[in-house]
Amino acid sequence: MKAMHVIGVMSGTSLDGIDVAEITFSETTNNWHFELGVCKTYGYSKSWEDRLRGAASLTSKELEVLNREYTLYLASVIDQFINEYNVTEIDAICSHGHTILHQPHHGFTLQIGNLPELVILLQKKVVCDFRVADVALGGQGAPLVPIGDKLLFADYDYCINFGGFANISFEKKGKMIAYDICPVNVVLNAYALKLGQAYDAEGNLAKSGKVHESLLKALNQLPFYEIAPPKSLGIEWVNTIVFPLLESHHLAPQDVLRTFTEHIAQCVGKSLDIASNASETKVLITGGGVYNTFLVNQIKKYTSANIVIPNPQLVEYKEALIFGLLGVLKLTNKVNVLASVTGAKRDHSSGNIFKP
Repeated sequence: MKAMHVIGVMSGTSLDGIDVAEITFSETTNNWHFELGVCKTYGYSKSWEDRLRGAASLTSKELEVLNREYTLYLASVIDQFINEYNVTEIDAICSHGHTILHQPHHGFTLQIGNLPELVILLQKKVVCDFRVADVALGGQGAPLVPIGDKLLFADYDYCINFGGFANISFEKKGKMIAYDICPVNVVLNAYALKLGQAYDAEGNLAKSGKVHESLLKALNQLPFYEIAPPKSLGIEWVNTIVFPLLESHHLAPQDVLRTFTEHIAQCVGKSLDIASNASETKVLITGGGVYNTFLVNQIKKYTSANIVIPNPQLVEYKEALIFGLLGVLKLTNKVNVLASVTGAKRDHSSGNIFKP
């Protein structure tokens, strides 16, 4: 396969912003290679952040309006990136969009920003909307990143991304296994906001609080954690189950942050130790949560695995990188979603291709 130059675009549930990455992919004798070029995160304005945070409660007509307007906004961000960095060689733009609703048990998932208007506005080939086809095949529509972990990061035994949620992927008996572990920044950021901060920098707010044992026990006993994979989480679950549980204990925000950080650490430790706890086990961790040093240090208390933090560019843009890969796989008619991960009826190549 000749080298392909794409732009990968990702917006996560933590609402940190829109990640845009210039990537070159090549394949030689079934080995995939990548090179990250310029990358940038475009932060959301407060009005966009508020709209996206409250979008799960909108009516279907209101969601249609939001989808159209977000598609226009997303196109403007991608166009700004192309012009800002004078990116001239583009085979495709591969975009995840932004998840608003994720209810695979009801056969439904919605990522806004994936309308055909993208290609009209950008005049570039676009590959997008990667989750819907998997849900139609009976899958969770998530996580989609494990195909990238398999093809690009096979040197690691486990890959964990800490974004709005933590998700893990690993190979077991020749099959990729992956699932959402627990919420992370969707909860931590919400409680940092109560203290006037956009996020808990280095985990210092959590560090100043105390673990509330009864809340920690209640969190650890949530039924989701007993479900065998494949399984995935959506913001609706956090809004209807997690936040009410946290609020029912009437704790100071620092204590909620400390308790929830401990909950994340224990969930991650349990996920790793189910698979292996040998010290030679290599675990690649990425995503914004990696900069929460207090959280990372707490995780290390619950596993003896070797935790590896890569360079900052990979920490921040791994998901944009992998959605770029999903687009390339779709364009070359290769499998980009694994049934062993999502629970779909079969492996398949997911996504819509829009051509100018």
